[in-house]
Amino acid sequence: MTRSITSSNTHCDVLIVGGGVGGCAVALALANSGFSVILTEPTDWIGGQLTSQAVPPDEHPWIEQFGCTATYRKFRNRVRKFYADFYPLTASAKSSTFLNPGLGWVSHLCHEPRIAWGVLNGMLDEILSPEQLDIRLGRVPKGVEISQNQVRSVTFLNLENGKSETVECKFVLDATEMGDLLPLANVEYRIGAESRQQTGEAHAVAGDPEPENVQGITWCFSMAWDQQRNEVIDRPAQYDHWKSFSPPFWAGALLSWNTIHAHTGEPFTWTLFADDHERSKGLFDYRQIISTNVIDHKNVRDTTIVNWPQNDYFEATTLDIDEATLEKRLNDSKQLSLSLLYWLQTEAPRPDGGEGYPGLYLNGDPVGTKDGFAKAPYIRESRRIEAMFTVLEQHVSAHDNPGLTKAPAFWDSIGIGAYRIDLHPSANGKPTIDFSSLPFQIPLGSLIPVRFENLLPACKNLGVTHITNGCFRLHPVEWNIGEVAGALAAFCLNHNLTPQQVYNSKERVAEFQAVLVAMGVELDWPEVHAL
Repeated sequence: MTRSITSSNTHCDVLIVGGGVGGCAVALALANSGFSVILTEPTDWIGGQLTSQAVPPDEHPWIEQFGCTATYRKFRNRVRKFYADFYPLTASAKSSTFLNPGLGWVSHLCHEPRIAWGVLNGMLDEILSPEQLDIRLGRVPKGVEISQNQVRSVTFLNLENGKSETVECKFVLDATEMGDLLPLANVEYRIGAESRQQTGEAHAVAGDPEPENVQGITWCFSMAWDQQRNEVIDRPAQYDHWKSFSPPFWAGALLSWNTIHAHTGEPFTWTLFADDHERSKGLFDYRQIISTNVIDHKNVRDTTIVNWPQNDYFEATTLDIDEATLEKRLNDSKQLSLSLLYWLQTEAPRPDGGEGYPGLYLNGDPVGTKDGFAKAPYIRESRRIEAMFTVLEQHVSAHDNPGLTKAPAFWDSIGIGAYRIDLHPSANGKPTIDFSSLPFQIPLGSLIPVRFENLLPACKNLGVTHITNGCFRLHPVEWNIGEVAGALAAFCLNHNLTPQQVYNSKERVAEFQAVLVAMGVELDWPEVHAL
């Protein structure tokens, strides 16, 4: 479904670096703009969290009615239509108003990553011709040429042939998962946790900032279940290490059913299947993407995405380290996930008193890999720009805004989002932070760098803190950020303005907001409640 890449263009109007959720939304926002676009992506799949990272959408409870952009809703509808058109569905699934293909309970729409990949490609092909949009896969940014607070070009390594290629651009969007352009271009940015003295946030760290206080990553994998099979893998190389790993804030060993409840901080015991306990304790059901109660075919097996507390890798940071160290830590995260699978197959306590579920096995088809692992790790926290405006805990938390049902309004709203402030354990040993937030607006000022005039963040790398990243990092919000960043780039090019000039004029901001409303971007919440 991905168009072939034959272009040798070295110039474009808008360069999108990173083809994840935000990067795809940027490209969709530039349809019919008349601007030439190049989108680069290090893997061979666009879609990021939705596809190559294999993370079923984490969304708020009102998603079926409101609370996302029109194009994100179109994406969700297209996913459901694909299942209705091409899958043999059970009678109950056919009659479902809002089909949940996998019946996972983390989302209203737990689907196979490969379906999302196909839908995204179809949406791009439908409205962006190859002449306007050039998608280049297997490209990693390695260098940036800057002049007078502007990016002139970005140089990439082509992973397929090992050669370098340079693209000149008028505007560049950083949609990379870790904000990779920011250090390359010497853009002002933050990593890790700010101090309470810097931000005044109740949950910020006391004392000095902590750059290694970065949320853990997860290398997700696709796991199926067949009680009649025995698919036990070879003992992973790092199994002994991960089997004995017991974080000080955990309820025992990491590889066990015993964890810490994210909301309460109290010990919490999971089970594998919801049949054994209530649904909210079943890890297989949690992110299940294929269900035999939905798909009516004899060869189908129940399949889930394993993105659980037990395979969060938080032993060390993955930001601002050399390439060799990064590669090692990514491998360690994959070894943790492999060790979890082996533990599940061989040692996990069963309700019947036995140990292990040998019928669990890696299923690569939904994630497009031979080994069943996602093509890339799930990155929760990125480098973040120093922005004209930074969203703080005080702006969005329920405890800072008692009596309110939604967060205080931003005059420069360019979208909305809702999610609890949810931070997974950090790489410097800090535990989970999770507390109630209010449905919030996304301020334009958080997308505007303090200095650079033609570079915009397009995903998790906007002006938020370590704390507020916890509610800005999920699928519909990242899509909204990317879509608005693309629209802002086009607005600036059409009017010969910098993002700073737009932000500093209330008249221009209002004009841009009108453009967004016409595109189907919701700028305010109806009356809802805290999460």
